Amino acid sequence: MRHSDGKSMNLYEQGLEAARRGDWDQAYCDFQQYLEANPDDGRAWNDAGVALFTLGRCTEAIACLEQARDLEYDPACVDYNLFCALTAAERPAEAIDLFEEMCSGGIVDEGKVNESVSMLLERGDTEAATELLVRARRWLPSLHLDEMLEGMRRRRARIAFFCGGDGDTFLRDIRDFVSERFEVRMFDGDQVDQVRQLMAWSDISWFEWCTNLAEIGSKLPHVCRNVVRLHRYEAYAGWPCRVNWANVDVLVTVGNRCVDEVLEKQVPGLRSLTRVVTIPNGVNLDKIRFVRRKPGKNIAFVGNMRFVKNPMFVLQCMKELCAKAPDYRLFFAGKTQDLEVEQYVRHMIAALGLQNNVVVDGWQVNLEQWLADKHYIALTSVIESQNMATLEAMAAGLKPLVHNFPGADGIYPEEVLFNTAEDFCRIVRSPEYSPGRYRAFVEQRYSLRAQLEQIGRLLADLERNPLRSGTRQACMV
Repeated sequence: MRHSDGKSMNLYEQGLEAARRGDWDQAYCDFQQYLEANPDDGRAWNDAGVALFTLGRCTEAIACLEQARDLEYDPACVDYNLFCALTAAERPAEAIDLFEEMCSGGIVDEGKVNESVSMLLERGDTEAATELLVRARRWLPSLHLDEMLEGMRRRRARIAFFCGGDGDTFLRDIRDFVSERFEVRMFDGDQVDQVRQLMAWSDISWFEWCTNLAEIGSKLPHVCRNVVRLHRYEAYAGWPCRVNWANVDVLVTVGNRCVDEVLEKQVPGLRSLTRVVTIPNGVNLDKIRFVRRKPGKNIAFVGNMRFVKNPMFVLQCMKELCAKAPDYRLFFAGKTQDLEVEQYVRHMIAALGLQNNVVVDGWQVNLEQWLADKHYIALTSVIESQNMATLEAMAAGLKPLVHNFPGADGIYPEEVLFNTAEDFCRIVRSPEYSPGRYRAFVEQRYSLRAQLEQIGRLLADLERNPLRSGTRQACMV
């Protein structure tokens, strides 16, 4: 801190005295003059921020408090003051991020948690109060916040998830995220009356997959907000035509524009019938170990043996590649879904003379371990919504080789797309190999955190606009 002369110190003391008697305008004026001569005094920046906050000048207060924070003055004090100012300025996302930093730094106790939650609830922001508790509980398990969080959940919207026979593979992370913040039930029945009963219990019903359960739910009385999430195949299988879209509040699509085009051909004027939002699937980067690989000769193909995955084309690509460089190898991982496809693949491996270059490994329990010695991930599907296996392999550092299926140019980097076997060979043999870039691409566009944040905002929006009256009030802590 810069040395202060007696005059400027008198200004600072005058400011403190003005603050003590409640004259905040004079206090800020004195602090401001003092800081002109002592700009490195973090304590004074904090006090100026408090004065401005008390005067309701939150934007200016935030600037002063950030300056105090940069000068590393008393983090426990400054950070909490900044949290209060951000909350008052209606910037809850930033306030909660800051509070999480405070939790991780060990400068939060139970009293601060209670004060902060109460502050958010007084502003009517149950969503932010819940989020703060969720994050605080992760960092501060010793505070036993479960009961407080459970009370908050009981006051919020009830969420019902309907999954059905297509499985919950893409729902698990969403379910876990939502279950921390809302009261949740999963549909486990098989009768229309059971669908009706769970919809009547819920405030928001989420139908994962636009298939039979979505059709049933949309044709029952519209007693709650209904969300349908469509992945890909449903758009080509005729299911959208069977849904009563007038009873669907939101249709969530994954984001392939060509899939969306097919969907709108199936249901002309769809966007006039329901709200359509795009939320890409997210990759859980915390669970994928990044490896800074070097170029090599092993190519992975991850996908079940079925027509839509088009393994037939990757064999033609391998034939072309091995004619130029016979030391490349292709490895298949996945189950057999179409026996005729598996039969064709095995037949063509022999017919093309690729017995030494192609290995069918079958289903892999530990895909990360299986990918450890691979350098490329090949995708030759005729259509995909995103193809999570490819994005996850990119996050692990593998270079993608993506057939230019409809919509692929909106999902993957242009330089990894190929139309022909010759293009495939060119991309494989290119000296361009940047594992860090592949990881960063996924982080920037397809992180699980971004997906969950979008879903959280969607559910909070539906919660604020309930179909039924008598919504639950925020619980005071």
